[in-house]
Amino acid sequence: MQSSMYNALFGALTQEHRLANISNNLANVNTSGYKREQLAFRDVFIRFGHDMLDPISAVHEKSLLPEPDQMAQARIALSHIDFSQGGMRETGNPLDVALNGEGFFKVRTAQGDFYTRNGNFHLTPEGQLVNGQNYPVLGEAGEILVEPGGWIDIAPNGEISINGEAAGVLQIVTFENPQVLEKMGQNLYRIREGMNALEQPAENTAVVNGYLENANVEVVQEMVGMIDTHRLFEAYQKVMHTTQEADQKVIRDLASAR
Repeated sequence: MQSSMYNALFGALTQEHRLANISNNLANVNTSGYKREQLAFRDVFIRFGHDMLDPISAVHEKSLLPEPDQMAQARIALSHIDFSQGGMRETGNPLDVALNGEGFFKVRTAQGDFYTRNGNFHLTPEGQLVNGQNYPVLGEAGEILVEPGGWIDIAPNGEISINGEAAGVLQIVTFENPQVLEKMGQNLYRIREGMNALEQPAENTAVVNGYLENANVEVVQEMVGMIDTHRLFEAYQKVMHTTQEADQKVIRDLASAR
C-alpha cells in the first residue's frame, strides 16, 4: 500500500506546484512584457539500486527531493520561461517602447545590471530616463539623460532624439540561449549564477515607439490548465483516502485474527 500512497502524494504535490505556476501567470496577465512560465518534470520511472551509480551525475543541477535512493517519483525538474513574442498595445506615450523581436532592455540597480522587456519608461525631474521602479535605463554609452520639455522620438533602432537632435541610443541585448536568464521579481531578469553567457546586440529587433508589449499569457489556456490541475489533485486525494482505508482494514483484520 505504501507505493500507491507515495504515488498519490507526489502527484498531489506536483499539482500544487503546477497550480502555483498557473496562478502566477494569471496574476501577471496585465503586466507589460511579462513572460509566462512552464514546468518540466523528470524521474517518472521507478529505478533499481544499480541505477544509483549515475555516470552522468554532473548533469543534475541540484539534488532531488526526496533523494532518489529513497523513492523515485515524478518531480519538477525546472521552470521554463516562454520568451515568445507578446502582442502590442498602443499607449500614445512617447516614452513607452516595445520590442518587436528578441532581446531585452538593460536597467541599472543597486544589485547590478538587470534585463527587462517592459518598456514603460519615464523621465525624472533631472531628465534621467528610468523604468517603472525608477531604475536608470541604460544606453550604449551608459545612463541616458534627456533635456526635459523637448519633443521626444525613439527610432526603430533605439536612437533617442530630442527636438530632432540625438540624445542617446537604447542598449538592447540578447543571448544565444535566453534560458540562461532567471526572474528576479519586478519583471526583471538576470543571468543565472554559474552561467557563462555573453550579451549580444539584438540586431533583428525593432523598437516600437508609443506601444507596450502585452504579457504572452493565454488566459483561456491557463484557465483550462487550472481546472485540469484541480481535478487531478482531487483524484490523488481520493487515491490517498482509499489507500488509507485499505491499510486500516488490513490492520483491523490482522488484529482480529490474533
